[in-house]
This record gives sequence, C-alpha cells and structure tokens, in this order.
Amino acid sequence: MPDHRERLESLLRPGLTATGEDKGFLDLLGEIPQAGPPTGLAQRLMRTSAVPMIYERYWRPTLGRVAKGLNGPSMADEVRIAIDALGLRPGQVALDVACGTGRFTRAFGEAVGPDGLSIGLDGSVTMLEKALAAPNPVSVTYLRADAVDLPLEDSTVDAVCCFAALHMFANPDAALDSFARVLKPGGSLVMLTSARHGDQPMRLADTVLGRLSGQRMFDRGEIAGKLARRGFEHVGERYSGVTQIVTGELGVNIRK
Repeated sequence: MPDHRERLESLLRPGLTATGEDKGFLDLLGEIPQAGPPTGLAQRLMRTSAVPMIYERYWRPTLGRVAKGLNGPSMADEVRIAIDALGLRPGQVALDVACGTGRFTRAFGEAVGPDGLSIGLDGSVTMLEKALAAPNPVSVTYLRADAVDLPLEDSTVDAVCCFAALHMFANPDAALDSFARVLKPGGSLVMLTSARHGDQPMRLADTVLGRLSGQRMFDRGEIAGKLARRGFEHVGERYSGVTQIVTGELGVNIRK
C-alpha cells in the first residue's frame, strides 16, 4: 500500500515543509491564521470552531439551497456532478481546493482508489480537524495551505475541484492561474461559484449582498472566459439561482 502522506510531500514545490507538531494533516501555514488578506464575514466564519461542526450537515446545504434555488442541485448532486465532470479513474491524483470538512475529498478518494491520491486542501484548522474525524478512504490526505498560491509543483494533479470558495478569495484570478499550473495537460477542473443575475434590480441586489458578506459576484460567462484565456477547452456552464458550476479541460498543448 503506498504511503499517501509521503506521496503528497513529493508533489510539493522544493523548500516547502510542514510546520509544528503533526496534527494529522500536513500544515504549511503554522501560526498564520489564514493565507492572504481577509475578504469579509463569510470567510471569517469558516475559521471559527462553531461553523465546521455544522457545516456539512446544516450550514452548507441551507445556504446552498438559498443560493441555488429550489431547482438547484443538492449537496449529494453536487458531489456526483463533480465526479462526473472530473472523470476520475483509479490511480489518479485529485485536488479538492477549499475542501472544508472533506465531503468531496472523501468521494474523490473512493473514485481514485487505494493507488490514487485525493488531497483535501484548506486554510482552516477547525475544518481540517472535522474532516479528519470522519471515516476517510486510505487514499485521502489533508493539507493546510494557501488555496490561491497552491504549494504543489507544476503539472502534478489530474483533477482540481473548487466548490463554494472562489468568490471568497481575495485574488480569484491568481487562484485560476494556480489551478491551471498544477493541472497536467488534459486534466479536468470543476468549480461552483457565484453568478450574478443579468437583469436589474436582481443584479444590483446580488452585488449588494455579495459586498455585505465579502463574496465576489461574478458575471455569467465571466469565469468561462477566464478559463478559455488560460488554455482550458470544452468549457461548460450550468446555472442555478446565483450560482454556477463551471467545467473545463486544460489543453494538451498548453505547456508546449
């Protein structure tokens, strides 16, 4: 059976090492409370001790339903959509950015099997502690690190997932650059993020609510365009309420 922790360490950029005592996850941030500047209330709540306790069962499903609308996908649907979009196979490496309590990470671990690697990356200690408390497949390992400036070497993962997080990053464009950098040519990306309505007054309301909570509201088509400019192909969009699921594959000639 491969040592998945050692395999994760082998994928890190040179010079990066874990800090402090072993917490069950590889910690590259140490005493730093968060990587990058704060963006608002929503981001701060993710670092509390209370929200991780209710995040997977109550917090995320409830707020997700409000954002996605009654006809939007459920949490279970989201996991299925992500796995289908990524086309995960045994032996592959999947990266779950802003993994929270690890629901997607665990599902990816099942999909890639014991010879694969599913990396759950988050900046919150409390989220990762909650993730570790759940039964995890042997292929799952967790990493506390910057979700915007990913600590992995170039072209090291087959699939990247980032659900319900891009709109809370201080620099989402830098995050997209990182996603493209760590993906192998032909690798897959799936994201769930915000999508502002196109018509007033809904568009204005979306903008105001986003600013109050510290969440960026992307225009419809904006993320797809950003991916295309970074060399992604077969870009797809799926809208529900004020959310969008965007998929793409990194062009095989992108590094040439």
